[in-house]
Amino acid sequence: MAGARGGGRAAERRAGPTLEQVARRAGVGRGTVSRVVNGSPRVSDRTRAAVEAAVAELGYVPNRAARALAAGSTDAIALVVPEPETRFFAEPYFSGILHGAGDALADTDMQLLLTLVRNERERERFAQYASAHRVDGVLLVSVHADDPLPDLLRDIGMPAVLSGRRWPEESAPYVDSDNVGGARAAVEHLIERGRSRVATITGSGDMYVAQCRLEGYRDALRAAGREPDGTLVAHGDFTEEGGHRAMRELLERCPALDAVFCASDVMAAGARIALREAGRAVPGDVALVGFDDSAVARHMDPPLTSVRQPIVETGREMARMLLELMGRG
Repeated sequence: MAGARGGGRAAERRAGPTLEQVARRAGVGRGTVSRVVNGSPRVSDRTRAAVEAAVAELGYVPNRAARALAAGSTDAIALVVPEPETRFFAEPYFSGILHGAGDALADTDMQLLLTLVRNERERERFAQYASAHRVDGVLLVSVHADDPLPDLLRDIGMPAVLSGRRWPEESAPYVDSDNVGGARAAVEHLIERGRSRVATITGSGDMYVAQCRLEGYRDALRAAGREPDGTLVAHGDFTEEGGHRAMRELLERCPALDAVFCASDVMAAGARIALREAGRAVPGDVALVGFDDSAVARHMDPPLTSVRQPIVETGREMARMLLELMGRG
């Protein structure tokens, strides 16, 4: 029994000094110590100095979780990606957003929690988590048109910022790139270099970003006096496998194509493999352009021409916007 009691006292010592111990050392009440620790102005300079001295002597470290709970906050932001982990780890876009958001939060007390929502069960679980206000805000990345999470977060009063839009008249706060203009510039680049049959591999049809890049492709063709040809459009899904499959479809439909605009670098990597399998030289036989200007583009041989998208800065701006919505900006 003595050993058990001794172990308990040792555990208390390892846990560090408590608010009550600081109060006793400073000769004040527990509430006064709490006000000093939380920066309240309703404390005299003499009392504040006594409490700060006791904190320093005892090595007291405030319990951030308890303070956040008392303040009605969690000091946590969820970065939610409704995609399977295979795509998350293969697509540089996600790591860029994560990098940028982390940079923006580095000088704050906020913790960034990465959450992958891979199926309906996990979506419901996160919805319950958010409804209980276990986080103070949400960054939503790669949202599809039918995803109910943005509306659910709005209904429960949870601040949220989207990466991109679900449709033209997006009601939720978002940060987006000029996807139409970027795609148009990519196709203009191919046309200016004398390519006559320019195809495209689109992203997922239920994502507004993919629709915008397809629109930019068509705009560039029409501006050059060319009518868009449906046989030169193949639908991918922003994955390497999708790009490979779509490129094979295009070659079967139109063997004479001499250029392809891919709506992402990752799909361009898959298309490149399919072209090599078909014995087509890049860029000699078929010119290839991607979108994102990611590490994937730089590591291809030769490096892939790609539309630059400020992904890291997008992540930073999303986090900054969310902090403002939360009243922390």
